[in-house]
Amino acid sequence: MAVRLFMRRWGEPGALPPVLLVHATGETSADWAQVVSGLARDRLVVAVDLRGHGASPRPGSYALSELADDVLPVAASLATEHGRPADVVAHSLGGLVACLLASRRPDLVRRLVLEDVPVPHPREPRPPTRPDGELAYDWDAVLQVRAQIDDPDPRWPSIVAAVTAPTLVVWGGPSSPMPAEHVRQMAETVADGRLLRIDAGHLVHAAQPGVFTAAVRGFLAEPD
Repeated sequence: MAVRLFMRRWGEPGALPPVLLVHATGETSADWAQVVSGLARDRLVVAVDLRGHGASPRPGSYALSELADDVLPVAASLATEHGRPADVVAHSLGGLVACLLASRRPDLVRRLVLEDVPVPHPREPRPPTRPDGELAYDWDAVLQVRAQIDDPDPRWPSIVAAVTAPTLVVWGGPSSPMPAEHVRQMAETVADGRLLRIDAGHLVHAAQPGVFTAAVRGFLAEPD
């Protein structure tokens, strides 16, 4: 069952489509602070806390399909409120959630930006170590998500191929832990994709906020 997500909003509705931001594992909507002012100069920007993260509910179940189910009504509400689908910008785990959303409901996603998001392939599990102290997220969410990425659904290539929204795939370069060939595969498998390299590691939007924001704004401003 879908849960109601906590959201942050910046900017005001205008002539341009709204932007929906979806964060990575172990992050929250606040993770976008370094780029949101640039994105919200001339449009509404909404960022969610995924289930198990930040101020959103922690139901204990964290299937990727459930995370997408939660985001769908947010995207649908934005489309209804503004009379057009949103542009979605998503990082890492958020990118997989965004792919699920865009493949299921292409009418809700106008353009898609995937920050350091590879097509999932089986990999050797490396159990993470829980950080000390109180966390801003449910540790069970990390473990469950990690298991689904280590041993992914074999349907992922077909899910990605069903994404029809024009898609910008941003790769963080050689210092990113994401395999270059799998990030490239993402750009090549979506129906209308392109690959952009920004040498910043996995946290592109945090390490190179100006470059990232300029790339995103330029891509979103292109005519349909």
